[in-house]
Amino acid sequence: MSGEPDAGQTIHSTHLQKKVKTQNSKFKTQNYRRPAACGFTLLEVMVAIAILAITLVAVFQSQSQSISMAQHSRTVTMMSLLAQSKMTDFEAQEILSTGTQTGDFGEDYADYNWRTIVAPSDIQSLGRVEVIVTNIRMTTNNTYRLIFYRPMNRSTWQQSS
Repeated sequence: MSGEPDAGQTIHSTHLQKKVKTQNSKFKTQNYRRPAACGFTLLEVMVAIAILAITLVAVFQSQSQSISMAQHSRTVTMMSLLAQSKMTDFEAQEILSTGTQTGDFGEDYADYNWRTIVAPSDIQSLGRVEVIVTNIRMTTNNTYRLIFYRPMNRSTWQQSS
């Protein structure tokens, strides 16, 4: 038998064999273990970086969207509160004049202005008051409308001339 296994034999060794030349020129067979791999291959590192990059892009996009939604929510809440404040001013007035009025909310809310439209409604004996608050810095979704109805009789409504 030679040193090679037959087709029917199986090698059950985890050791590799190596022929080593010794000092007296004889060949000896030595068993040794393959050293454990130290570190990662370039391909493994590149795949890991690609996965990390895709994950970070998704996280940053989600964070950016979250910040944008929070800003939009804050703006809509502020417009709602300002519209309610202006509506309260109109409810406190005893006599309302039909027509359109505009203004701003002062230095504290310099980014916001308002417009009101007071007119008789389609419903008999009710007047329609529309308060529109606009954020002048935003380009889209920058308007909040609040409509309320108030009983209308000749003593509480004046026609604008």
